Amino acid sequence: MTKSLFQPETRTHAIRRLFIANRGEIAVRIIRACRDENIASIVAYADPDRDALFARLADEAHALGGQRPGESYLDAAKLLAIARAAGADAVHPGYGFLSESARFARAVLDAGLIWVGPDPDVIEALGDKIEARHIAEAVGAPLVAGTPGPVASPGEARAFAEARGLPIAIKAAHGGGGRGLKVAWRLDEVEELFASATREALVAFGRGECFIEQYLDRPRHIEAQVLADRHGTVMVLGTRDCSLQRRNQKLVEEAPAPFISDELRERIHQAARAICARAGYSGAGTVEFLLSANGTLSFLEVNTRLQVEHPVTEETTGIDLVRAMIAVAEGAKLAGEDPPPPRGHAIEFRINAEDPGRGFLPTPGPVAEWEPPAGPGIRLDSGVAAGSVVPGTFDSLMAKLIVTGASREEALARAARALAEFRVEGVATVLPFHRAVLEAPEFRAADGNFGVHTRWIETDFASRLEALEGHPRVSPAGGEPLLHFAIEIDGKRVGIGLPAGLLAATGGAGGSAGAEAAAEAEDAVTAPVAGMLQVWLVADGTEVVPGEVIAVMEAMKMETRVEAPRAGRLRHLVEAGNPVGFGAPLARIQPG
Repeated sequence: MTKSLFQPETRTHAIRRLFIANRGEIAVRIIRACRDENIASIVAYADPDRDALFARLADEAHALGGQRPGESYLDAAKLLAIARAAGADAVHPGYGFLSESARFARAVLDAGLIWVGPDPDVIEALGDKIEARHIAEAVGAPLVAGTPGPVASPGEARAFAEARGLPIAIKAAHGGGGRGLKVAWRLDEVEELFASATREALVAFGRGECFIEQYLDRPRHIEAQVLADRHGTVMVLGTRDCSLQRRNQKLVEEAPAPFISDELRERIHQAARAICARAGYSGAGTVEFLLSANGTLSFLEVNTRLQVEHPVTEETTGIDLVRAMIAVAEGAKLAGEDPPPPRGHAIEFRINAEDPGRGFLPTPGPVAEWEPPAGPGIRLDSGVAAGSVVPGTFDSLMAKLIVTGASREEALARAARALAEFRVEGVATVLPFHRAVLEAPEFRAADGNFGVHTRWIETDFASRLEALEGHPRVSPAGGEPLLHFAIEIDGKRVGIGLPAGLLAATGGAGGSAGAEAAAEAEDAVTAPVAGMLQVWLVADGTEVVPGEVIAVMEAMKMETRVEAPRAGRLRHLVEAGNPVGFGAPLARIQPG
C-alpha cells in the first residue's frame, strides 16, 4: 500500500545509510522501516542507553556520551559529527528532541545530507505557533482568540486573563509534546504558571517565549494526519482522537476519531490540507484541533514531524508512514490527493513507566519482567525488553500497544484481552489506568455519548484514579555514569567507557546509610521523583508553611512541584541543577 501511494520511478535519489537522531521506541521503529527498505540504520546512544534495545538492533551504534538530553540527543553538533563520520547520507529525527529544530535541519542539509522531514523554513514557520496561527487565519481555519505575539511578562499574562476571561492556555511559541503548556483556571495562578511554562519551554526547546490563547473548557483533541510530497501534493490520511491526556501528554489515541459527523470530519480535512499547502509542507505531519462540547472547532498547532500516535493511522490505512517519509525525502511524487479508504478501528495505549496510583509519578529503573500480549489485532512498538533500564533522564515512554478491530467495539474487546495479558515487573506502569479506562462508560460510549475530554483524567476520572493502588515500590534508575578513558589498540587511540561502579572502592556503605537516615529524618523534605532539582522557589533560611511550593523538579521531561510538608525554616541540602534519586533528601524544615 505504501509504494502504491507514489507514482512509479519518481524518486530522484536513493538513501542507503540513514542516521537516526533519536532513541528508545521511535529509534526501534525507524530501524525496522530501514530494514524493510534495505537501508543501513545508524544510531548514537547516550551513556544511560548503552545497553538499550535500539542500540542493539541498529546496524551501527556509536557512543554519543552524556547523561542528560542537553549533552546528548539535543547536542546537534555531536549528532551531526557522528552521522558524517559514519558515512550516513540522510538523517531521520524521529519525534521530540531535535525533530522540530529548523537549525538542526539546516545543519543537516548544509553538511550535504538528506533531511527526512519538511524544509527548515517550513519547520520554522509552523514551529512558531504564533506564525502558525497567522497561516491558519490566512486560509480561514477556525481559531479562538489569542495574543498577536509572545507575552513579555507574567503581568501581561494576567492582564490578558483579566480582559478575556478564564480559562487561558499559556503555550510555548516553539516546541510541542505538551511541554511549555499550562492552563490557568484561577486568576491568582496565572503569573506562577506563566513562569513555569517559560522555564519548561526553555529547558525543553532552548527558547522560552510563550503566547496565550483562550482555552476551550472540556474540549476533545482531534488531529489530522497529513502526508505531502515535495511537488505540491497534500494528502490527508484521516483523523485521530487524542483526548485522553494527563499533564497535556497523551495516553490513549484512536483512529479514526469516533463520534464526529462526516461534515465536521471533512471540515477538519479541508483545514489541515489548506494550512499545509499554504506552508509548503512536505513529509508526514499532524494538524491538531480542539473541539469544544458545544461544537466549537479551533486550530491548535501543526507538529512538523512524525507523531507518537502514528501507528493507529498506519493500522487503519495500511500505510507505513516512516517508509512514506523516506520516499518523500527521496523525491517521490504522490499519485494524488485522495487517501485510501479507512479500514476498521485502531486504539493505541502508551505504556509509560509511571505510577497512576501516585499521580503518574515517573518511575525509572530496571525492567525485571516484560511479557507483552499477542494474538489477532495486536501490535507492540517497544523500546524495552526484560532486563532493560528506563533512565530517569529521558521520556517515560517504554512502548505502545496498538489494538485493531473491524469496528471500535471489536477493538475495545481485543484491548481488554491485551491489557489483561500484559505483565511488567520492576517499574510501575500505566497499565492499571488503561484497564480502568476501558471500564469507563464515558470512554466506551455504548450509547454514542462520548464523554472524554482533555481534562477528563484530572476531573471526571479523578476519584477512580485515586482508587488505583500505587505500585508497591518505585525503583531508582539503575544506570551508572561512565568513566571515560583513552587506550591504544594496534597503535590507534580509542575511547572507552566503564561503569563507575566497576572502579569504585568496595568500602562500607556509610554514605548510603547516611543518606537513608537523612531521608527518614522527621524534618526531611524528600524527592517525589527521580530527576533533576530544577529550581528552588524559596530561598534557604526562609520560613515556609505546609503545602507551600518550595521547589520544582524535572523528570522525564515533566515538571513536578515539591511542597513543604510542615511549617518551619527551610534549609537546602541540594543545589539546583543537581540530579537526585527518588526519596533522596532535598531539604530540611527546622522548627521555627
